Amino acid sequence: MEQKSAWVEFKNECLADKLFDVLVFLLIVLAVGVTFYPFMYVVSISLSSGAAVNKGLVMLFPVDFNLSTYKMVMNYKDLWVSYGNTFYYTFVGTFLNIVFTCLAAYPLSRKRFFLRKKMNFLLAFTMYFSGGLIPTYVVVTGLGLYNSRLAMILPVLVSAYNVMICRSAFESISEELFESAYLEGANDLHVLYKIAIPLIKPTLAVLTLYYAVARYNDFFSALLYIGKQNLQPLQLFLRRILLMASSEIMQSSGSATAASAAAQSTIQIRYVCIVLSMVPILCLTPFIQKYLVKGTMLGAVKG
Repeated sequence: MEQKSAWVEFKNECLADKLFDVLVFLLIVLAVGVTFYPFMYVVSISLSSGAAVNKGLVMLFPVDFNLSTYKMVMNYKDLWVSYGNTFYYTFVGTFLNIVFTCLAAYPLSRKRFFLRKKMNFLLAFTMYFSGGLIPTYVVVTGLGLYNSRLAMILPVLVSAYNVMICRSAFESISEELFESAYLEGANDLHVLYKIAIPLIKPTLAVLTLYYAVARYNDFFSALLYIGKQNLQPLQLFLRRILLMASSEIMQSSGSATAASAAAQSTIQIRYVCIVLSMVPILCLTPFIQKYLVKGTMLGAVKG
């Protein structure tokens, strides 16, 4: 019924509106194609046979379906060690991110907080000016966090932008709810946990996705602070594999056939590692996607 009514509405539009709708539709199709094709190509290369990849037969769909490269990569122990480290950094880090974001945003949303204006100014100030990379590195290493799991969590514990989103969501809650809770004898922690947080679940779901994706994709912090290979996350492992594969191709010697076979093998290993690194986020996103629009817009418009 919705599709039928949309078609009827389209037919009743004027020519200019029809042209605009067609243009928007074509742009959407183009955007989907531009983003979908590279993803599908990587997956197809990883699932194809080495001979098909070597001959350049893979364009969009897998050719001669083969999982031998997946078996080779998944038998590599360091892959699972880095996976475990990434899950730890993502789950623990995201949980602490959400906790401290709520603890920072809630008082900043209350008008009776006497430092509200000053703290909001300082929060916004940090979005435009920071101490820089070298001072941050000196502080982290000076605290003894080098080669520690905490080095992946504490330096990025709170995002100023996400605190502002959460603050706006708290401000959109009716003040009467808080006043009623205070009259019943509730303190600020009870109000935060029992009233405020349940009412902004869509926003928290979106912030959880933001934090989780940032944590999952973070390799620069590990590059700076994690020297031990058994503590490095998946993204740093992937970076190492890509660089090693490139050097192997450049340093390969022998006949053209041997060089081509080596290139074929390294390219497939690269793409298999990329696909394996995408799987957790692809599994998580559909469960949070329904909250994206509602959570992002909550508190953005004042009535």
